[in-house]
Amino acid sequence: MTSYHCPVDGTRSAITALTWCCPVCRGPWDLDFTPVRGVAANALAGRADSLWRYKEFLPLDTSAISLGEGRTPLVPLTDTVSAKLDFLMPTLSFKDRGAVMLGELARRLGPDRVVADSSGNAGTSFAAYCARAGLPCTVYVPEGTSAKKTEQIRAHGARLVTVPGGREATARAARAAADEPGAFYASHVFNPYFLHGTKTYAYELWEDLGGRLPEALAVPVGNGTLLLGVALAVAELRALGLITARPRLIAVQAEAVSPLAAAFRAGADDLLPVGAGDLLRDGEGEADGLLPDGGTVPGRDVGAGGVPGTGGGAGAGGVRGAGGNAAGGAGGVEPATLAEGIAIPRPPRARQILAAVRESGGTFLTVPEDGIREAQRDLAARGLFVETTGVACWAAVRAGGDAVRGEVVVPLCGSGLKTGMAASA
Repeated sequence: MTSYHCPVDGTRSAITALTWCCPVCRGPWDLDFTPVRGVAANALAGRADSLWRYKEFLPLDTSAISLGEGRTPLVPLTDTVSAKLDFLMPTLSFKDRGAVMLGELARRLGPDRVVADSSGNAGTSFAAYCARAGLPCTVYVPEGTSAKKTEQIRAHGARLVTVPGGREATARAARAAADEPGAFYASHVFNPYFLHGTKTYAYELWEDLGGRLPEALAVPVGNGTLLLGVALAVAELRALGLITARPRLIAVQAEAVSPLAAAFRAGADDLLPVGAGDLLRDGEGEADGLLPDGGTVPGRDVGAGGVPGTGGGAGAGGVRGAGGNAAGGAGGVEPATLAEGIAIPRPPRARQILAAVRESGGTFLTVPEDGIREAQRDLAARGLFVETTGVACWAAVRAGGDAVRGEVVVPLCGSGLKTGMAASA
């Protein structure tokens, strides 16, 4: 039977339990799941035109709450770069891939209520799918979340809780609520069912490209849910003998909040240690990166020690190589970035993200705020209205450089209707 397991200490839990994290180390779960063999790309013709056409590769093979998510178009931007239009999902972001999977799991388990936290897009997805499932849903968002995103959450009937401070404070508030009896924590970070939804992004590319994947996949990275889903799909496709070549993963972060890029450049297996004077704060006096019980994410050192400054020379178009701001901003304050959806100072799955990029032969790139503005305007001029987080990969790739050589696919993750056009600096 499919079950959760902890990649750190091996602890296991039944899927039917509402335990949202490992009870020993409080880290995220992985999932014991092996796809069915014997399904080739040419066997999919005539199936439902949604991500559920890949049912043999999914831990849930059907959904009573589907909105037809998936199967988004792939369009060329240049001779070598194509964009997958994931902003054409039912709630206008790629998060529907994972939210429908978690929403269906919640529907089957029948909890008293669903709790989620989000910078906006995941919250709107969970609100929509909980509405379909008839489940009460509470979504926690940080102050400063786009008004258009919070309006969408409310429109679907979810209760909205705005949390003072940043993304980390919001996650802590949601996790406290998730610990209450009868709550299902629809965490796109801690629950691996979400990753098994986002992996369909790569399965669609594999099918659309005739049973192969491009040379490189550029992916925006905050908590890493799309990148880890892609890495999961690549590993499964290789294990099933359906591909031989592994695409390079190009992980893209905003220069203003780029802890993973800094760790990658330093050769670290996890986030860099944070000194007491450099800890990111959320206004409540608690250091980011701490788990709900006050401990740290396994393998993380939140102790003494300095944080290197921004490393890596600026490349073409202002894009940096694997460097960035480890602490995320001056004075220990969580900085503002137009790419709010990837502004995650201490991602809980950092070790897995760094390992996935390295194993693929890929790298990290960071983009400045002006690069994000320029990329959004450029895409709009091409007929594609994309939110500011969703343009980060195009901002990195359009600058060129050896990291983006060959055939590359970028995801356009969220609609511009969610944020509007970025104001000039």
